[in-house]
Amino acid sequence: MGESAMTVRRAAVLGSPIAHSLSPVLHRAAYADLGLSWTYEAIEVDEGSLPGFLGGLDRTWAGLSLTMPLKEAVIPLLSHVDDEARAVRSVNTVLPGGDGWRGTNTDVPGIVQALLASGLVSVSAEPRVATILGAGATARSAVAALARLGISEVTVCARRESAAREVADLAGGFGLGATIRDLEPSSSVLAADIVVSTLPGDAGAPWAAMAADASGALLDASYHPWPTPLALAWGSPVVASGRDMLLWQAVEQVRLMTGLDPSVQRMSDALPA
Repeated sequence: MGESAMTVRRAAVLGSPIAHSLSPVLHRAAYADLGLSWTYEAIEVDEGSLPGFLGGLDRTWAGLSLTMPLKEAVIPLLSHVDDEARAVRSVNTVLPGGDGWRGTNTDVPGIVQALLASGLVSVSAEPRVATILGAGATARSAVAALARLGISEVTVCARRESAAREVADLAGGFGLGATIRDLEPSSSVLAADIVVSTLPGDAGAPWAAMAADASGALLDASYHPWPTPLALAWGSPVVASGRDMLLWQAVEQVRLMTGLDPSVQRMSDALPA
């Protein structure tokens, strides 16, 4: 159940560095729309200070959003972690539980909803093949998201073979067939139903030269500056950004923390251009 409009609860985003976070803008817009007198702050917390911070939380706290470098470091500090979040080794949402704090991952549904909202079904009603560029934490969440979307085969492209193998093994755990490749640009690799780039904006530039013929959906997890060279060159109009992913993961966080459905449009409108 959601809290009444007069109940003051607290929430925050933790990370280091944290001053750049757009989470306060998104969550505060949602609270205003829902008529909640809640507070939401950005708090500088690193791995060393995280245990003490969690230990000092009281019942006024409705939840926490986590960014780097805390998404994996928090896992052993929680009383319960969802199976999916544990599998991808990434918790970005901490919620009060009956016997402590529990962790989940809203980046996964954030990726799913960002792709669906961008028009994924217009390019493939039943996507089967995907490509992931990069092999970090976002790539791991992307694997779980692609599994939710019905992908059966994924190609993981990364500079380090060991990192690509780790993501490919994770994909296998989700029931996906997986192959690995280096980051040498290839038009055949971009000929997938879904391409997820987790590369920094400029790092995807070499792929842009062969993106004009792409007919699938692109999620480029970078969002500043936008559009990235890859997004600008993408042949299909179905393109989602890291900004879209950020929005949709925050929508899910608000739902989990408040028990209410926020206005996606109000939250989107609150983001700076």
